[in-house]
Parts: sequence; C-alpha cells; structure tokens
Amino acid sequence: MIDRLLGRAELKERIEELAEEKRHLERRAEAEEERRSDAVADRQRAEKRVNELEHRIESLEERLDRAEGTEESVEFRRVSDLQGARVADALDRFRAVESDDPEGLLTAFVPDGDSVPATVSGWFGDRTALVRRAAPAVVIADDTGAVSAALTPPVEPAPFDRWNDRFRLDDAWFRPTGGFAFALVRSDVFALGTYEGAERVDFEGFTSDVKEAHSKGGFSQGRFERRREGQIDDHLDRANEALAGVADADDVDRVIAVGERSVLGRVRDRADRTDVSDATGEPEAALDDAFRDFWGVRLHAL
Repeated sequence: MIDRLLGRAELKERIEELAEEKRHLERRAEAEEERRSDAVADRQRAEKRVNELEHRIESLEERLDRAEGTEESVEFRRVSDLQGARVADALDRFRAVESDDPEGLLTAFVPDGDSVPATVSGWFGDRTALVRRAAPAVVIADDTGAVSAALTPPVEPAPFDRWNDRFRLDDAWFRPTGGFAFALVRSDVFALGTYEGAERVDFEGFTSDVKEAHSKGGFSQGRFERRREGQIDDHLDRANEALAGVADADDVDRVIAVGERSVLGRVRDRADRTDVSDATGEPEAALDDAFRDFWGVRLHAL
C-alpha cells in the first residue's frame, strides 16, 4: 500500500523489467560473439574454397579448349612450385647456360595468353599453347631445344622478347632484393614490414574490430551493414596512413601490397604492385605467410 502511494511499486517493476532486459542483452551479446567467431572461420574457409575453385575452373577451361580442338593436345613436361633457396638455385642454373651464338638463347616476358610475341610463337610452334597457359611468365629457350621453360615472376617486368647469348633473368623479378615495403591488407587485419632483401628490419601491424554477421533483416540489417562498412573504412584509413608513411621514406624502393581482393583497390594508389593473398591470422604471422607465398615461383617445363 505504502509502496503504491509513494510510487515505489512502479519503480520496482521498472527495475525488474530493466534487469530482465539487461540479462536478455547479455545473452544476445554472448550469442553474437559466438556467431562472429563462427563467421570468421566460415569466411576463411570460403576464401580458401574460392581459390581452390578458381584453380579448378582454370584447369577445366584448359581441358575444354583442348577437347574442342582450339589448341593442340600438348602438356607440360613438369610443373614445380619453388620457394626460397630453390628459386635461387633454379635461376643460377639457367644463368649458367651460355651460347657461342650471340642469338642462341631466347628470353621473353609474356603478360597474358593474348600477348605472345611472334619470336615466341615462331620458335615454339604447336607448343605456344603451353606458353599461353603458363602466362604471365618469363619464357626461356635455347636454339638446340635443350632448355625450354616458363617461370612466373612475382614482380612482372614490362613485356620484352630477345635472342641473346644469355638468358635475361633479373633477380628483382623473382626474389626480394634491395629495400622495399611489403604489406598484407585485409578488412580487419593490417601488417606492414620493411625489408632489406629477404630480411625484415621493421614491422607494424594491427587488427580492427569489424562486425562479421547479422541475423536480422530490414532496417536493422541496413544499419548493421553501414556500421560494418564504417569500421572497414576506418581500418583502411589507418592502413593507408601507414603505407603513405613508408612510401615517403627514403629507405624503400617500392611498396608491395597483398590481401583481400575486395579491399586492395582501396590501397592500390599507395603500392607499386598488388596481388591477392588468402593469408590469415595474427598480423605478424600472417605477414610471414603472405611474404613466403608471394615470392614463390611456378616453373613450367615446356
């Protein structure tokens, strides 16, 4: 009676309502955190699957071309993925080849299957189909037919083709050389290293809290998406600031950025070279994985 007269009964009821709402929101927050963790794992699995499917589609398209008779049925003699010391060893072997004929060795960079120079197609003939499939690649051959290969360079040179007494295989196309910056950019992870050759001499990295999933539609979904996009924008602004700082420094010759296809366009102006990478995890470990993958070389024996 007294509680009702003083209005305390209503206050107590309101307190109980708010306490129940608080418990509901706490349970909802816990559920959202679980969904967020699941969403991160789902996204990583999806990106890995996308890469696998892209490779599978390329393989099937090649088989389709051959089945339809658009290309001769020729196959690579061997395909190898090289990293680290194996890249250096392969390059040294090819550089050791010399010719007494000043035009005995052919080297060319073929940027894509539609840009095969006449010198290459004239030499390889029916096997030009292999060059198209290996592109972009630095193609080498000698006039005895003993050497015939295509190497995918991590850093692509301008297109060229020439016959000479030595193969042209610049280290800067295939291996980390000089002073440069290498960055991994994802929508929620950024990692940046400064390198002298293969040695990292400086590091900067951070992660951002970017919402991953939302279960409701309508206005709530739209508001969630706007909030998520804002979080990604803030993250990429920080990434651009870091890249601008290192690009303006005097101790780097170039900036390489790899990462998610969907965000690379936002940092492309800050980088001399960009490429897609599915490296994930904590910034420093992810950067090491991306660096190792980027400097890998695929060798096709033609």
